[in-house]
Amino acid sequence: MKLSIFIFFFILLGSNLFAQKSQTPFVKGKASFYSDWFDGRLTANGEYFSQEEFTAAHMTLPFGTWLEVTNLDNKKSVYLRINDRGPYVKGRVIDLSKAAAKAIGDLNQGIFNVQIRPVNGRDLMILPLEFLIKKKSVPLRQRSSYLDFSLITP
Repeated sequence: MKLSIFIFFFILLGSNLFAQKSQTPFVKGKASFYSDWFDGRLTANGEYFSQEEFTAAHMTLPFGTWLEVTNLDNKKSVYLRINDRGPYVKGRVIDLSKAAAKAIGDLNQGIFNVQIRPVNGRDLMILPLEFLIKKKSVPLRQRSSYLDFSLITP
């Protein structure tokens, strides 16, 4: 009898511990995007930066963290991955690649009011598979070196 009461309370208390969900933290602030000068350069995690990928820089989040970034002015959102450190401008919370910035707003605006939310693997399951595969792109500043000049006639 005592054993069954103990098991009952153990199950009751244990289920309450797992039922509590922690709230994912939302961070609001200003976002900017990388200039073309950074295209093809190494990021802090060792990969080459590409303006065509959905990546970003954040000061403290671990590399590989996926975020949902929402423009608070027009409510457009984008999923992106942290692969660099920054921004180093006071008052900004994240630096976006040009592709990510274009997805949530007008590039002429330059700075966006955003809300950042870390996402887990289940949230990423709704995305198309091509989105998660790293693109093999030639950096903007290196594209001219890939031209075959023998095809150009004067």
